[in-house]
Amino acid sequence: MKHLPTYEVWLVTGSQHLYGEETLRQVAQHAETLAKALHDSALIPVQVCYKPVVKTPEEITQVCLDANSSKACVGIITWMHTFSPAKMWIHGLNLLQKPLLHWHTQFNRDIPFAQIDMDFMNLNQSAHGDREFAHLLTKMNYRRKTVVGHWQDTEVHERIGVWARVAVAKASWQGMKIARFGDNMREVAVTDGDKVAAQMKFGFSVNTHPVGDLVRYIHRVSDDQIQALIEAYQASYKMALGLLTERRESLIEAARIEAGITQFLEEGGFEAFTNTFEDLHGMRQLPGIASQRLMAQGYGYGGEGDWKTAAMVRAMKVMATGLPGGNSFMEDYTYHFDPTNEMVLGSHMLEICPSISSGPVSCEVHPLGIGGKEDPVRLVFNGDPGPAINVSLVDMGDRFRLIVNAVQAVEITEKFPKLPTARVLWKPLPSMKEGLKQWLIAGGAHHTVYSQNLTVEYLEDFANMLDLELIVIQ
Repeated sequence: MKHLPTYEVWLVTGSQHLYGEETLRQVAQHAETLAKALHDSALIPVQVCYKPVVKTPEEITQVCLDANSSKACVGIITWMHTFSPAKMWIHGLNLLQKPLLHWHTQFNRDIPFAQIDMDFMNLNQSAHGDREFAHLLTKMNYRRKTVVGHWQDTEVHERIGVWARVAVAKASWQGMKIARFGDNMREVAVTDGDKVAAQMKFGFSVNTHPVGDLVRYIHRVSDDQIQALIEAYQASYKMALGLLTERRESLIEAARIEAGITQFLEEGGFEAFTNTFEDLHGMRQLPGIASQRLMAQGYGYGGEGDWKTAAMVRAMKVMATGLPGGNSFMEDYTYHFDPTNEMVLGSHMLEICPSISSGPVSCEVHPLGIGGKEDPVRLVFNGDPGPAINVSLVDMGDRFRLIVNAVQAVEITEKFPKLPTARVLWKPLPSMKEGLKQWLIAGGAHHTVYSQNLTVEYLEDFANMLDLELIVIQ
């Protein structure tokens, strides 16, 4: 993934010529100071760029067009330092294609009671200048995030930082390619959907590639590539007894598959992929450790052809770049209905990202009862406790819906001697029964993206930017 500092958000400050050149000069100085403060903030991971103060409809339109054409710019922050008549903004806003954050702030923190005069009042008018601008945004039904607070306020930086991360994730979907090896699992409803409608709305494309094409890449993997991956496995994970000796052939084949998929994705410019155990022709194993490790590197992944979840895994990994904790493809597998300790076991047969564990990760090989292939290699571990969210993107036929459930993961104290998978235990909020019921009523998928480092706010911003129907359960 690209480093977030390679992206920009632009601070665009509104004013007008009414107040004279001296006032406009001070407005520009103040705006530069605010942009630098945001740029230097550790809570905002992208570059914040000052743009010259806009004072006319023509200047506003031009900066919106410039933002649209800039590959680095992922959104603009607007602030009305003085009163900027909002009709000037209509044409530019109608053309703007990047996300917008309306920042309601002012340069001075306090009222200078002893010194305040009309010159000060003419310069510092954001209290009503931003109201004029916000009225127009609301009248236009313009989608935006609104952040209120002084520019030195840490909470303000946090809110802007969240929005900036989400803006990068939205940008990452524009032109993103998802490789679908085979179709979705036969007869399954929720993993299917309208890929054309998705590309029109979200910007990413989903196309199927024959497994045979992937197999050719797998067969071309060299012994040196395989050995390098096995050494990486040994350096990163606890190797199960016998995996490097009598079961070494399984390990070699798993490494061969990982190297082949990686090369296919890199050469094709793909940032997410899916596969299905019903279509593995020419492959000796289902890609277990390969899918897990590629997710850990930032690729989106969805099992059983689930391209919508693959897209969300990628988007949420982009949002969370550099944050502690992880994001993973996930599935609610089974329930613990003990009335004194209700919780969900989240897992999948193979493909859970090791980024959600800070504990030991074991590399193992075990039989798999479906798929009809050789025993696959996989990473086995317990997910960390703590607050998390589960996220599902579903196709409702005439629209897409984003569903978010806040959960509390708990420490795993029980042993799973016969379950060789990665797993997490969590308690859905607001309660087990209510959380599950609302998920079912909302039509949420059985596949989700499980995130330890993102909050509901990130997904609220994401839904707002993409005009997505959003349901939050918490």
